[in-house]
Amino acid sequence: MTSRTGFFVLAAVLLLTSLVCVGEGIQLIATGKLLGIGIGICAFVIPAIGVWFLRQTVRFGRTTEAMSRELEAEGGLPVDELRRTQGGRIDRDSADEVFARRQAEAEEQPGDWRVWFRLAVAYADAGDTPRARKTMHHAIKLRADASPAGSPVRVP
Repeated sequence: MTSRTGFFVLAAVLLLTSLVCVGEGIQLIATGKLLGIGIGICAFVIPAIGVWFLRQTVRFGRTTEAMSRELEAEGGLPVDELRRTQGGRIDRDSADEVFARRQAEAEEQPGDWRVWFRLAVAYADAGDTPRARKTMHHAIKLRADASPAGSPVRVP
């Protein structure tokens, strides 16, 4: 199963579960009992948080895909120069070397979203997903800030 397929399956499960929770919440509120009303309200809040998180994840994915296409059109996508083990895993020393270069680029050009995008990819290759995501968020912010005033960055 591809990650995209897995995402859509999990998103469908989240939405279905949210509908069930809301239905149960309505029934609990209809009981008229104070405890039922309180739990029923919670049954609305929890799915709302899940749907918000799903929306943020979709926006993040669409934005990074748009950035990737833009970099590809400019010829600026990072080239896979990592050595791999016989089993196909990324060699840790190789990932560290590439990461050091990408980090130096980001320090030299701190306002360029492109170098931060490539640094985020290097973090991901090094296995540091939380920092990769945080760095990609920084790249997204830099890209949005660089867009001309009045013309927001369009996310397809």
